[in-house]
Amino acid sequence: MTYQPYDILGVSPNATDAEIRKAYHDLARRYHPDNCQDETMRDAYAEKMKEINQAYETVKRWREEGYQGASETRDDNGDSIYATVRVMLNQNRISEADRLLEGIPYNERGAEWLFLKGVLFMRMGRYLDAMRMLESACREDPNNREYREALESMRMATANMRSDSYSRHRSGGCSDCDICSGLICADCCCECMGGDLIRCC
Repeated sequence: MTYQPYDILGVSPNATDAEIRKAYHDLARRYHPDNCQDETMRDAYAEKMKEINQAYETVKRWREEGYQGASETRDDNGDSIYATVRVMLNQNRISEADRLLEGIPYNERGAEWLFLKGVLFMRMGRYLDAMRMLESACREDPNNREYREALESMRMATANMRSDSYSRHRSGGCSDCDICSGLICADCCCECMGGDLIRCC
């Protein structure tokens, strides 16, 4: 089951803060383990209360960060969470995108999670980690064209950077850690996701 905080609280992403607080308190009164009359259900109530608390904390954090969420557009695969991450990455909102990705439970981190984490690492300049994630995404979903093209683009850009860097180094130009190389790599991944970091390339 995909983690959908607004759905867990039973409110719309457009609900006011007061409505969300009320929904939370109503659920807390209903599912608090101390209010459970059936001893055999006490553990289930405790789990439900934990889920409600986590949902409420997530919604509060999202609102503090200016992110509303959109549970009504989510499906059971969590695609809209990933769509939101894609938007954030294209807007260079790296830390927000990372928080959303890290909020996805380990058992739900499939090929799309690996791909987006790879793009995120690319934006952070962590190219080895990015390559590793993209390779893992392709292994997880070998028929996904977007993942394969992103990995191939990165491999080509890396090969070209090494070649160009070697030529520049021999002629006294930029070093291997040239920031231009990083920007070209980041542009490759950005274009794979429908954006364009460097307009002329």
